[in-house]
Amino acid sequence: MPPAPSPLRRTFLPEDLQPILERNRFDGSIVVQATTVPGEATWLFELADKHPMILGVVAWVDLTDPSLGTTLDRLQANQKFKGVRHPVHDEADDRWLLKPEVVRGLKELERRKIPYDLLLRPQHLPAAIELIDKTPSLNMVIDHLAKPLIAKQQTAGWAENMERIAKARQIHVKISGMITEAQWKTWTSDHLKPYVQHVWDTFGPDRCMFGSDWPVCLLAGIWKEVLAGFTQALGPTPEQARNKVMGETAARFYGIQ
Repeated sequence: MPPAPSPLRRTFLPEDLQPILERNRFDGSIVVQATTVPGEATWLFELADKHPMILGVVAWVDLTDPSLGTTLDRLQANQKFKGVRHPVHDEADDRWLLKPEVVRGLKELERRKIPYDLLLRPQHLPAAIELIDKTPSLNMVIDHLAKPLIAKQQTAGWAENMERIAKARQIHVKISGMITEAQWKTWTSDHLKPYVQHVWDTFGPDRCMFGSDWPVCLLAGIWKEVLAGFTQALGPTPEQARNKVMGETAARFYGIQ
């Protein structure tokens, strides 16, 4: 028999997400880049203009481009522009973040106070730790907990590096993207718990933010299952801390009014 088609092999638009957010009592969402194509940001801004539930856009830019400042001038003219991300985990060089031309670009973000999303895997954390000394006032958030090896239930190395990076108060973490790093068909909240508890203990609610990773999460579960898996892994939480991780921390980080 041919393999089942991927649930991602179709177009996903705000109309698909809005009823999900409404059912789960979320006011809106941050849209984060998916491709390294400059025109994607323009399209995302067009969607944001039509859909108030898109509260902000984290766009891709070429950090190595000598004309980066001009690109950022254009992006910053749109009030929905909230940050920058590059898929570092797709770079062949594990120390790509420390290349002089990349650091130069990140320093420009730092100068303009533009947040940066770190899309990493565990092997990139040492470079991220070194980067902090080069860009000490750049607010950064580690996406998807740096994609630890949840499917193998391994924490060694990842846990220690996350503790080290958490010492820098400007670094945040998104508790997201976990179920697609677990066993897609058999994961439970117990598989997520060691990772959720570790970042919660090291970063705290003021620097943790929930993320659905929708629609990529559909490879392993629906939006509601992502939320349930996270809340069960976190366990009973005071209302004030819960409000922070469920939206307040992200709103502050990205400057959402």
